[in-house]
Amino acid sequence: MVFTKAEHLLLHFKLSFMPDKKTIEKAKADKRQGKSANTQAGEFVGAEIEKIREGKHGARSAKQAIAIGLSEARRAGVDLKPPKKGTTSERARKSAKSAYEKGQKGVPINKKRSAASEKALKKESTASASHAALSKQSKAAAKKRSAADRSTAAKKAAKTKGPAKRSAAAKKAARTRAKR
Repeated sequence: MVFTKAEHLLLHFKLSFMPDKKTIEKAKADKRQGKSANTQAGEFVGAEIEKIREGKHGARSAKQAIAIGLSEARRAGVDLKPPKKGTTSERARKSAKSAYEKGQKGVPINKKRSAASEKALKKESTASASHAALSKQSKAAAKKRSAADRSTAAKKAAKTKGPAKRSAAAKKAARTRAKR
């Protein structure tokens, strides 16, 4: 089968840079279950991490990998509001706001710009999605939050987990403590 240049670009774009249907379905299922926008966006972030680990493209840092996933979520229509003023750079806020508005309106993605972004990301390292890089990023992010914030988040997570998963998590924690 022979493709024109435009068809080839479109096919390439659809295969690698758009969130796949499975990710969108998972996010929709999360929404139906009444889960938060953060949880829905988490599906896109997870998919982005997988794409990087598979070598489809790279990222400069774990933070960028997460940002790409959040942007995809906003563009896919997840009701994930852009960050408030003062929490991130003005450039990041503007980008998030733009992605959010386009996602809410259902504006199609510009294929040429997407292909250019993809080309640039292909040159970046895949080490940004390693377990070590993601661990370092999450610890750094947690350090910026107060102990009270972290405690509240942990309590909320424990409540929403359910008895079976809570029990499994407690057993796992006990095993981890026993190893140390």
